[in-house]
Amino acid sequence: MDFDEGALARLRVACGTDPLWDVSLSLHLLQNRQESLVYDAWRREVRATLHREGLTEDVRALMPLCPASGYFPDFLTPGTGEASLEHGIDRVMSTPRRRLVTELTRLCADLRGPVPRSVRWVATGDPAALRWLGTTLRRYHAVAVSPYLGAIGARVAQDRARRAEAVLGGGAEGLLASYTELPGWQWHGTRLAAPYPEARLMRLRGRTLTVVPGFFCVRAPLTLVNETLPPVLVYPVPPDPGWLPRLRAGAGRPSMAQLIGTSRAQLLELLHRPMTTTALAAALRLAPSTASRHAAVLREAGLVVTRREGNRVLHRRTALGRALLEGTAPEPATAPGASPDTP
Repeated sequence: MDFDEGALARLRVACGTDPLWDVSLSLHLLQNRQESLVYDAWRREVRATLHREGLTEDVRALMPLCPASGYFPDFLTPGTGEASLEHGIDRVMSTPRRRLVTELTRLCADLRGPVPRSVRWVATGDPAALRWLGTTLRRYHAVAVSPYLGAIGARVAQDRARRAEAVLGGGAEGLLASYTELPGWQWHGTRLAAPYPEARLMRLRGRTLTVVPGFFCVRAPLTLVNETLPPVLVYPVPPDPGWLPRLRAGAGRPSMAQLIGTSRAQLLELLHRPMTTTALAAALRLAPSTASRHAAVLREAGLVVTRREGNRVLHRRTALGRALLEGTAPEPATAPGASPDTP
């Protein structure tokens, strides 16, 4: 991608993941074994729930429309991170038949063997087929994505805070340079290069590029194939290994939000590394004064420490704050010269 000054001014980062990109990308993961340490527990849980809910056959019929590798139709991902699930499904179900035929014909060219019945049916534009598609997308999202929105939101908030700091420090160019933290990404002057599955130059032509985080996006970014559609770049924001066991382990305890409030719980989650008040406010979409008050309350409770570095004031959570998040006992402090077992 090449960025001139106008393109940099129009660059936009979505506030969160897009529900239909989540559906498509998670369908890919359900069909392959990529990143097994990160997603295998999720795969087992989702497959068991699909079976229990009687959705296995419908989801199997959905998979040929969104195969694990290669091309999948653009009409399945009409959003750019701002639309609700229902709005996105309405757009999918309203896809003109000509577009259905065009994109599904391209899909069939990559398929081996006979064209699956579900693909032929959707390509007809039959209202019953589109209702089935919309219902299956909705029910699949309820099983494979919706139960994990807490983990998705927390991971995206961490990433968004990092991007906010990059913007504050270097503007739009600093934001684009921050993506070089991802494997294989490079920023050279006005060009952002990423390890896309095939060689391709994205042409913005004066349009706004929306960069969308993808919790189920792994290894390489994705974008729409049809260059006449609003440009979108979905980039990987995967969770850490063990995220699902940790999520389930905390399910039986009172949530942090119940104990200290939603905003303060989110703020404490973000402070696994030092952050300024401005960056916290941007990540949580709060006024800086509100973020400062929350940090002060957490600091008074011993959950956060604040220190000055140059002209910046940085906050970071303490061992007690981490223990409260993880539901574990904090390690006792050891006096200088004393044994760790000293009372």
